[in-house]
Amino acid sequence: MAPREGSATREFTLDRRRLLGLGLAAGAAPLLTACGGASTTGSDAEGAITFISTQFTPVEERQRFEQILRERVTGGGVAYNPVEPNVFASTITSQVTANRVQVSLAGGLHGDLAPHADRLVNLDDLASRLADRRFPPEIAELGRLGGGATAYLPWMQASYVLAVHKRALEWLPSGADVQNLTYDQFLTWVTDARRGNGGRPVLGLPCGPKGLYHRFFQGYLLPSFTGGQMTTFRSPEAVEAWRYMTALWAETAPASTNFDNMQEPLQRGEVLIAWDHVARLVAAPADRPDDWVMAPAPRGPKGLGYLLVVAGLAIPKGAPEADRARQVIETLTTPEVQLEVLRRNAFFPVVDTTLPADLPPAIALEAEAVRRQQEAEGAVLALPPVGLGARDGEVSQIFKNCFKEICLDRRPVQQVLDRQARELNRILDEVKVPCWRPDLVTAGQSCRVR
Repeated sequence: MAPREGSATREFTLDRRRLLGLGLAAGAAPLLTACGGASTTGSDAEGAITFISTQFTPVEERQRFEQILRERVTGGGVAYNPVEPNVFASTITSQVTANRVQVSLAGGLHGDLAPHADRLVNLDDLASRLADRRFPPEIAELGRLGGGATAYLPWMQASYVLAVHKRALEWLPSGADVQNLTYDQFLTWVTDARRGNGGRPVLGLPCGPKGLYHRFFQGYLLPSFTGGQMTTFRSPEAVEAWRYMTALWAETAPASTNFDNMQEPLQRGEVLIAWDHVARLVAAPADRPDDWVMAPAPRGPKGLGYLLVVAGLAIPKGAPEADRARQVIETLTTPEVQLEVLRRNAFFPVVDTTLPADLPPAIALEAEAVRRQQEAEGAVLALPPVGLGARDGEVSQIFKNCFKEICLDRRPVQQVLDRQARELNRILDEVKVPCWRPDLVTAGQSCRVR
C-alpha cells in the first residue's frame, strides 16, 4: 500500500529493480528571447545566473520551482527561464556557435539535450564528485549520450498513469484488476461505465490544444500493440492499435478535445477515469485522496508500454558562470531538494532516497502507480523522441494528425498511416538520428519507418 500520513517511512530506493528506466540501452547570438527582459527568480541580484529549461512551463509549476530555488540555492540568484523546446534548441545552438553564451545552466528532457552533446561541458568530474547521489546506472548512462563523456547529470524523472475515482470501480469487468488491466478489459470497462452512467462517458483524455495526448500514442498505445514507436508506425499491428483507439474514443468524453490537463475535469466530476502526466493529475485526489485510485496504464499484445520522462542538467560550453552552475546542479540533486520537487511539482527523484511518511497522499498514490507500472511483467519502456531538436513539434503533430484523421474524421486507418509515415520519414531523413526506445537503437543508423 502507498504510505499515508502518519505511517512509517518506506524505502523508495531507485535501484535496478525499482528504477523507472529499467533496461535502458545505452552571426551574433540572439538574446534569450523567452526572457523578454522580465525579472525572474533572483535575476535582480547581482551575479544571478541564467537557467534555461524546457520544464515547469505552466505558471503554477514555474512559481513553485522558483520558490525552491529561492529557498535552497545559496551564493547568488538564479534567473529561471522556462521555454518551448524549439526556443531551447535555437538558443543553445546559436549562442554556443557564436561564442556569445549568456546561459549558464540548461535543463531539459533527454531528447532536448541529446542533440547538443558537442555544445555541452564535460561533467565527468562533477559526476564523480556526486557519486554519493547513486544515480541509477541506466539513467546516468543516458547522460553520457552514447557512451562518451557526461554531457548532463540526471535531474528528475516522471511518467504517465491512470487516475480513477472509486465510483468507476463498480463497472469494472468481473475478474479484472484495476492495477493490471489489458486494453480489452479497459475498453469493456469504460463502455459498461458509460452505459451505467446514463450514457455519459466517464473516460477523459488530454486531447486539448496543449494536452499531451500524443505521448499516449508514442509511449503507451503503439509500444503495447507493436513493440515499437517509429519503425512500426504503419505496421499491421499499428493498424490494429488505431482501430482500437477508434473504439476507445467512441467511449471517451467528447469534451476531451478541450482538456489540456485532466486534473481539472476529474476534480469537477466531469469524468471519473483519465490518463495523463503525473504532474497533471496530482491535484485531482488532493482534497479527498481516499476516494481515488492511481493505476498503471493497460497492457497490450506486446506488453505494458509506458513512457519514461528523464530530465537532466547541463552546462553549455562558454557559459559565463560555469562554476556557479555546477553549484546549482549539486543543490538540485541533493535528496532534500529532489523530494521537495516531488512534493511540489510531482517529478520523481533520480537519486537514492526514501519516500517520507509526510509525503502528500496524492503524491503517494502516484508513486505506487508508477512503481507498479515500471515493475510490471512484460513492461515495454519507451522514451519521448530523441535528437529531433526544433523538429520535435512536427513529429508530435504527426501523431496528433493521426488521431484527428482516424478517430475524429474516421478516415481509413492504413491510408492515414501510410501518408503520415511518408511525412515522418521526410523529417527523419533530414535529422538523421538513431531510433530510441522501444525501437532498436543502432549507432550510426538513422531511424526510419519501415
